[in-house]
Amino acid sequence: MLTPRRSVERGYADHGWLKSQHSFSFADYYDPAHMGFANLRVINEDWVAPGTGFGMHGHRDMEIITVVLQGELSHKDSLGHGETIRPGEVQRMSAGRGILHSEFNHSVRDTTHLLQIWIQPHTIGASSGYAQKPFAAKERDGRFQLVVSPDGRDGSLSMQADAALYLGHFHGEQQAEFKLDARRRAYVHVALGRVSVNGVTLEAGDALKVENEAALHFAQGDQAEVLLFDLAPAN
Repeated sequence: MLTPRRSVERGYADHGWLKSQHSFSFADYYDPAHMGFANLRVINEDWVAPGTGFGMHGHRDMEIITVVLQGELSHKDSLGHGETIRPGEVQRMSAGRGILHSEFNHSVRDTTHLLQIWIQPHTIGASSGYAQKPFAAKERDGRFQLVVSPDGRDGSLSMQADAALYLGHFHGEQQAEFKLDARRRAYVHVALGRVSVNGVTLEAGDALKVENEAALHFAQGDQAEVLLFDLAPAN
């Protein structure tokens, strides 16, 4: 079963320095029909104005993934990490028993456009951790590249959750088929561009909830940047 989640249906917040669209209930946006999907809890699409950001704040018991689409985001945390995340890189922060961090756009003129993703961990009260890595764009051109997984296989970042995240880029005649375990669930989010998935056209910001499907076929891409989540099965 394929259930589209259109961009215009998402929650929206405008804080002046921060504009954000929420795929699932978050902060002041509450929709009981969209509290998450499987163990995927948050996809926030954020635009952070130049010279602004999130001050030091805390998280716990969540796997937090950041993908920067445009600009740069500077990260500092209570574990002593201080890094800058750029397009083509993926950051994974395991909040575990508790972590404090800040995120800032230090540019004087450029807005930072990013996706922040929360996935529920398989263990409550686990150790906190941080990892960041660049991923070569050529490895996801017309196909899917594994960037985060439970075991860090194939050069991906590891996380403490029963989920995997793949990135793909599709344009023109490029096509790809992604086989699924029908017992599990999947979620497709189009970050940029346009693509067809099993005949359903998705624009930037659109998504697709996937249940009881054996495969997904991607085609008719127009500079499409796609996130594909392999998620925990239904209980």
